[in-house]
Amino acid sequence: MTTISGGCQCGAVRYRVETELENPHLCHCRMCQKAAGNYFMPLASAPRGKVAITRGEPGWFRSSGIVRRGFCRDCGTPLFFDPVGEADIAVTLGSLDDPSRCKPVSEDSVESRVHFLAAWADTRQKVTEDDFSAAEIEAIRAGNRQHPDRDTDVWPMEGNRG
Repeated sequence: MTTISGGCQCGAVRYRVETELENPHLCHCRMCQKAAGNYFMPLASAPRGKVAITRGEPGWFRSSGIVRRGFCRDCGTPLFFDPVGEADIAVTLGSLDDPSRCKPVSEDSVESRVHFLAAWADTRQKVTEDDFSAAEIEAIRAGNRQHPDRDTDVWPMEGNRG
């Protein structure tokens, strides 16, 4: 059986999907841009009954008459795109514990794509180790308050209380 897990940045909300995700895509609509605080929102769907919240309770914002969006009330991470009354619910691909497992197959609402996005292919790809010294990277790791990309038995984790 396939199990995919994910959650918010701080770990207050965790979820599990008991099937493969369907229709992984990048949505460029303005509503998704605003909800993500980014140029697009990466999403994939699963049947509602295959998605379970395993820790905490997400907050919900009714972004339109037909959609509500789930997020962590503590850290603000966008987690769910819920088309009310539909059979499926979508999760944000960036909230997966392993976001690389779900490669987008399409881009949606391309009429709203920001005009310079196509230029990304020609931009420099920055590697963290090239931009920071070993001491700076260690300082970032030592002060990291982000929940690890896995379920934990205890929450909040020691040293992760804000």
